[in-house]
Amino acid sequence: MPHSGLLLFLPGQTVDRLVILMLALGLDWLIGDVPAVFSYVPHPVVLIGRAIALFDRRLNREQRSARARRIRGVVTLIALVAMAALVGVALSFVAVRMAPWGGALELLVVAILVAQRSLYDHVARVMRALDQDGLIAGRVAVSHIVGRDPASLDAHGVARAGIESLAENFSDGVVAPVLFYLLAGLPGLIVYKTVNTLDSMIGHKTPRHLAFGWASARFDDLLNLIPARFAGVLVGTAALFVPHGAPIKALRTMLRDAGKHRSPNAGWPEAAMAGALDLALAGPRRYGDITVTDPWMGDGRARATVADMRAALRVFQAACLIQVLVLGVAALALAA
Repeated sequence: MPHSGLLLFLPGQTVDRLVILMLALGLDWLIGDVPAVFSYVPHPVVLIGRAIALFDRRLNREQRSARARRIRGVVTLIALVAMAALVGVALSFVAVRMAPWGGALELLVVAILVAQRSLYDHVARVMRALDQDGLIAGRVAVSHIVGRDPASLDAHGVARAGIESLAENFSDGVVAPVLFYLLAGLPGLIVYKTVNTLDSMIGHKTPRHLAFGWASARFDDLLNLIPARFAGVLVGTAALFVPHGAPIKALRTMLRDAGKHRSPNAGWPEAAMAGALDLALAGPRRYGDITVTDPWMGDGRARATVADMRAALRVFQAACLIQVLVLGVAALALAA
């Protein structure tokens, strides 16, 4: 198989990249994050996080002015994006030199950096804890995937939090990495994962990170504009294949309510999920001592249940499968 190339989405390289991507998505679904391996060596996202933490400690000092911290935040973004691109180019170069085994190396990197199985497992763990062990266990499980105060959540709040996390992270954990890999190969994929990790670590509007993380948060918003909307469409389409799913309502709710979310992107898959399952998501939430009074997305039930979490996971599975089928059709069309 000719290699998929180092950088841009070019017609002569597209089929190979699509094939690698489909195989990587299948491998990720089968094996997930392979904790037995990453208990001995750090996961690439952990390495990215360590680099971000280093820049945060060295450059984001409290005695500096907001302007100085913002400038240093821009420097951090540029430096880490440049390093991520260089790592991606180096891996692509190694893969080319390893022919015919280079495709396998690239496939493995993509499978590790696309988080569809790990996202499913994390949310399913919350569902099982809530269903089998009760509210306290559900709160503990959900605290690993959301930032809100778990003690403020009742059983319905835990279920909603799990569903919201599933929908939002479908966009930035699955759809966006896939699109950036298709657009720019391994450099595009690694750059995206770096920016997304920057946003998750320093992109918060807290006193410490409001200035320093400003550039990273805005750049992450920019990169996710198209993936988030595509993710919403996939969620709405997936509702066709779920018992009692409402695909038309999902798309209508997405178009009507996505803008209610404080994020320019997260509302698209979340609103689609709300409409697909006849739920109301988002709404007031508590983060530590701060209560966020966001409006509801969707006009269904706010009292989400374990059954709704199970349905959301089915929507997620169907959306992942639809994405793979779309990639397969594209590969066949381009190969014809």
